[in-house]
Amino acid sequence: MTVDRFGNPPAPNLSYARGNILTSTEDDFTKLQLAWSLIREKGPGNVFVLTGLDHKMPLAAEDLEFADDELGPALSFERLKALTLDHLGGNAERDDIAVFNRLTGATMATHLTLVKPGDVVIGVSETHSHPSVLRAAAQAGARFIDTAGLAAFRDAIATEKPALVVLTRLAVTYDLMPLDAIRAVVRLAHDKGALVYVDDAGGARVGPAAFEQPKTLELGVDVGATGLDKYGTQGPRFGLLAGRKDLVARIRAKGFEFGMEARQALYPAVVRTLEGYTPERVQALIAATKSIAAELRPLLGNRLRETPTTVQIPADDILEIAMERGGIDGAPPIVPCEASAALSMLLLRDHNMLMVHFVALPPGTADLLIKFVPPETLDRFGGPKKYADAVNASLSKIGRLLREPEKLRRLLLGD
Repeated sequence: MTVDRFGNPPAPNLSYARGNILTSTEDDFTKLQLAWSLIREKGPGNVFVLTGLDHKMPLAAEDLEFADDELGPALSFERLKALTLDHLGGNAERDDIAVFNRLTGATMATHLTLVKPGDVVIGVSETHSHPSVLRAAAQAGARFIDTAGLAAFRDAIATEKPALVVLTRLAVTYDLMPLDAIRAVVRLAHDKGALVYVDDAGGARVGPAAFEQPKTLELGVDVGATGLDKYGTQGPRFGLLAGRKDLVARIRAKGFEFGMEARQALYPAVVRTLEGYTPERVQALIAATKSIAAELRPLLGNRLRETPTTVQIPADDILEIAMERGGIDGAPPIVPCEASAALSMLLLRDHNMLMVHFVALPPGTADLLIKFVPPETLDRFGGPKKYADAVNASLSKIGRLLREPEKLRRLLLGD
């Protein structure tokens, strides 16, 4: 993407433009603190976590006695390793595992280990790579080429000799790469002597559970990582990496050297979440999300974007809808990512709905993502119609606020 619908170019290492209110990650943190203050005022028990992510700490009472960085892993690492290899489709003879503080930590350690300054890294997904991949390649001193789809990847690798190919099975936009395309990418990469790392954030479960795709390492890749907060697992927000023993040993060492490893006292929590995972949970999350789409579609029409697993309102459309409803002509006073942030803040302030926008710093996308909604949380909130009505009312409210940009600034950053 060169510019958005309003002519704004994307900010460095992001897929969307920065505006005059949310100018930086520092502003994103100020916005997050304001959201925290709203949660405190409402009481956390009154807030509906609708992020589509699970950031809990699934420790049992008996785990707490040994929640220690030395004792915890001594008691649980072998079980954790076996569960991880099963979860990601590894083989104990060939593969090893590592646990990172976040998926971003796993991605960064992989790049710092496998990429030298001046190397080429090619990213491939159905749309675009996550900003964390771009930042990791930049930190390693690599030249990064992002490609959308097999044809674009084939064109890029024809004239390049990459050290690393980063494959994203389930893109940031939640478009799933077909299995035949994945197989072709891996083959082309290996033919050029490149290693393949799968940024399999949610795809590690969504691919096998909902689309009958193989597990991560069964794709024939060298290394892959997933996030334990995503789609069927209960948290913690750790990055779980597995792959070839020789590569994992080096990547794990780099993670320890740079402080990107997960706290070992919490290894028992990883065991708990992997033991509790079922593909049926993924399917239930997708079904609840689709029920929201059915209620939103009559309200938003073609502005609503659906993938096989998610519902989305693109940020450009959020701003455009708000301008139409507010009677705003000409250039808007904010950029699309600020309109999306305003929508999420209004949903929290007025409807007690905590959206995924507040999870990442900076957000990985400007679009409003409705994804993997827990059916029990949706029922407690009041059902999909109430959810859709809250989104619709908040869009209209942004339209009125566009006439008073200073109120929008206070909405997002406080006083």
